[in-house]
Amino acid sequence: MKQLVSSLSGNPLIKKIKVKDYLLSGETFDLYYDRACDMLVTKPVPANLPDYYKSATYQPHRLQRKSFFDRIYRWVRNRSFRYKYRLITNNHPKVRSVLDYGTATGDFLAFLQTKGIDVCGVEPDNDARRIANSLLSANVFERIEDCNRKFDVITLWHVFEHVDKPDELLEKLIKKLHPGGLIVIAVPNYKSYDAVYYKQYWAAYDVPRHLWHFSPLSIHKIFEKHRLQLLAQKPLIFDSFYVSLLSEQYMTGKKKWISAFITGLKSNFKARKTGNYSSLIYIAKQTDKN
Repeated sequence: MKQLVSSLSGNPLIKKIKVKDYLLSGETFDLYYDRACDMLVTKPVPANLPDYYKSATYQPHRLQRKSFFDRIYRWVRNRSFRYKYRLITNNHPKVRSVLDYGTATGDFLAFLQTKGIDVCGVEPDNDARRIANSLLSANVFERIEDCNRKFDVITLWHVFEHVDKPDELLEKLIKKLHPGGLIVIAVPNYKSYDAVYYKQYWAAYDVPRHLWHFSPLSIHKIFEKHRLQLLAQKPLIFDSFYVSLLSEQYMTGKKKWISAFITGLKSNFKARKTGNYSSLIYIAKQTDKN
């Protein structure tokens, strides 16, 4: 049998667990452990991967505000916009321009525009890009190559885990930075308490859309490889509750609000000591190449 290797490290992978695609297909996928990168890798990757995003319930590409759950999601998301804005400006007080890679429907960039920031986005999904361009005056492109300028800050909010070739993308993004510019990456953390608690039901595995499953050490190794200096590592506190609610539904077939709240709270409490929050934001700048 042909040995599986990680496309990031080139090292052999160790099979860990099977995870089901609860969002759309019901198919199962294997997660393999890459010891060199301290990360999990989804296998196999479907040849028709874009089709696995075509769900009416896939939140990042939705515009409707119908259910109570949707309204909570939007409320939390809008609060997170203010939090993200503070993180960016605290680490780059003179930020004037931001590129958001994987901008979905463009809501975060629309928020930044209200702060007087010049924005641009990249979104491969046609429907989401159309919605984003209606908000942002055609400043959202299909590919990073279509955006011919540089930025003070480049953000990837829960996008890096979706990218087919993360090393290649990161190099492209670094070339789009002004001197002293920042790269901001937010990803789920498979070493969080809620991930360990829910195991194969943990919603943030989200196979096969999530190709890579990072730990803090994973990101630190990747940043070092690309000459990026980590400036700050911050939690996304609400993610543990949202992910726990979905995980409860996957595990029990019901939205168990109280159980999810308790698990999310416990995850955040334990992370105060370990640093292993459900999702983490990593803020970095490019170091000298010499």
